[in-house]
Amino acid sequence: MSPTFRSLHNHNYRLYATGGVVSNTGTWMQRVAQDWLVVVLAVNDGTALGITTGLQFLPALLLSPYAGLIADRFPKQRLLQVTQTVMALTALLLGALAVTGAVEVWHVYILAFVFGVGSAFDAPARQSFVSEMVGPDDLSNAVGLNSASFNAARVAGPALAGLLIGAFGGGAKGTGYVILLNAVSYAAVVLALRRMVVADLHVAEREPRHKGMIRDAVRYLRGRPDLMLILSIVGFAGMFGLNFQMTSALMATHVFHKGATEYGILGSAMAIGSLTGALMAARRTRIRLRLVAGAALLFGVVEILAGLAPSYLTYVLIVPVLGFAALTMITAASTTMQLATAPHLRGRVMALYLMVFMGGTPIGSPFIGWIGEQFGARWTLIGGGGLTLAGVLVSIAVFTRGRGFFERRVTVAEKSPVRAAVREPIDSPA
Repeated sequence: MSPTFRSLHNHNYRLYATGGVVSNTGTWMQRVAQDWLVVVLAVNDGTALGITTGLQFLPALLLSPYAGLIADRFPKQRLLQVTQTVMALTALLLGALAVTGAVEVWHVYILAFVFGVGSAFDAPARQSFVSEMVGPDDLSNAVGLNSASFNAARVAGPALAGLLIGAFGGGAKGTGYVILLNAVSYAAVVLALRRMVVADLHVAEREPRHKGMIRDAVRYLRGRPDLMLILSIVGFAGMFGLNFQMTSALMATHVFHKGATEYGILGSAMAIGSLTGALMAARRTRIRLRLVAGAALLFGVVEILAGLAPSYLTYVLIVPVLGFAALTMITAASTTMQLATAPHLRGRVMALYLMVFMGGTPIGSPFIGWIGEQFGARWTLIGGGGLTLAGVLVSIAVFTRGRGFFERRVTVAEKSPVRAAVREPIDSPA
């Protein structure tokens, strides 16, 4: 089997990956359909879209630490069946309301929030479950394939959604049928989870319940400069650099004076670069911390160059490189966090990672938008890339210790008491 797809030899992961392709495509279809539904229903569609997006991502900011605790306390295979079912039922209800013509904007708001709650509990369990399916040797490959699946769906899903909305007559009813298809797509993941061979899972020993379990994860991270470096890097990148939907829209309309079709081309170009980065990440058999830092620095530089692009064509050619650098950084960071974290803390640590990574965007986006208003659309990229570069360099200066810091290979962490882990030097276990 090709090194790019080596983790597919694992029966459980093969089931999961197959279901993931179907579900990811459905998720991207719903994102487009839900936004279009809000546009159809709302008078002030810009404000309504912002509220819908905020409500959908708010639970990730509020609930991630508790979701990570749940992921460490309960079997992830069963937990994921529950979260996937919750999201499927939410999509089913929204789709039914749209198809019957009963849907109103406040329905979308409430169901977006409920969907966000399900997603908040799903994400840390899903992230940490990968290591239980494939084990440490294939973890990097599996994470890369997951990213490839997600980005392949990002290319196909929106285009398919647009075609189907038109085929179903457009309007709210057309979006409803697309959202119903997404509801059905969750069955692929649930069935895959139910058909897995439990005996083949690398299940970590679960900690007995006690007070301060979330604080244990925070203390563990504070004692791991390697993991703190990654958190800091993805925090700066997520806050200032990863605002592609806003920055590309502003560049397409305000700088290059293009329409919706040309804006759509930018999204596809970005996805192609992201998919390439994910597939190359899947081929790696080992990861060093310098890959995370190097990819983040490259991302910052390329983002500045994108802001300086003299023409639309030049921008189209730069955007895939930007997507490639971003996905290389994200995949390497996620793999490192999973490999180097003690198994009994993995769910909580990944939840904190996701909170920092995803929580930075809604905080930084208004600031980057303000920069664009004050200095022009190009400065959303120039400023975002510059602030990302500065943040990464400060992170390296603060958290790197000792010679050869970036040469150390990331190896799987063994379970160890939290207090002992806090005192461990970076040489062990990462």
